[in-house]
Order: sequence, then structure tokens, then C-alpha cells
Amino acid sequence: MRPIPVLCLFLLCATAMPALAQRVVSADEFARMVTGKTLRFDRDGSAFGAEQYFEDKRVIWAFESGQCQRGIWFANRAGEICFVYDTSPEPQCWSFLEGTDGRFRARLADDPAASDLVTREIGSEPLDCPLPDLGV
Repeated sequence: MRPIPVLCLFLLCATAMPALAQRVVSADEFARMVTGKTLRFDRDGSAFGAEQYFEDKRVIWAFESGQCQRGIWFANRAGEICFVYDTSPEPQCWSFLEGTDGRFRARLADDPAASDLVTREIGSEPLDCPLPDLGV
């Protein structure tokens, strides 16, 4: 009757291995990875949104629906990458994880891995987010 516990242990280790294969990216590595680029993200295998990163830590986030938000990013004391957008003053803090497959995962603090955003594409194409009307 030993095969069942051994099989359970094997399955437990096999499901834990992808999590162990991920490395948290530091704020400096993140800056080098994203500055001047646009990252496109999937969630649950479907297109979710994209973010454009500028030299001065400004960002533009665009949902797949086309709704754009401008903001900034910074690293907090815990080493998470936090974003504050013009539509919401509360920081959203994420861990960016590098997988063995070369893709990056963004995990919102305290969220399960199943809700990660996964990079689909890293490019330099700017987002189609026109500046808001300045009332001129």
C-alpha cells in the first residue's frame, strides 16, 4: 500500500516545481527590463492589457478595452513594484517573477498565482492613448 503516498508526494512536488523555478526581479532589474518598452499581458490565457514604460518611471496602462490610465511606478520597502495611477491614488504593488521559459509574471500582492498577469510580448510600439483634452 505504499504506492499511493509516494504518488501523492510525487504529484505534490511536480505541482510545486513551477513556483520554485520563478525568481523575483529586483527594482533595478525591472527598470532595465521595461524602460522604453511596452509590455503586453495575458491573464488566464486571454489578452488583458498593456503597459508602456518611460525613462522617468512614468507609465501608461491600457486595458484591452482601450481605457487608458497614466501613472508612475516605484519600489516599496518590501521590494515590490508599485503603481499609482491618475484614476486611483492607492498604490497597487506587484512582484515581478522571471520564469524559466523567459516570460515574466506579475503577481499582485496577496493574490494567488492563478491571477498572475503573464507577458505575451515585449516591444517598443507605443500605446494608442492620446493625451486628454487640456481645455485649450
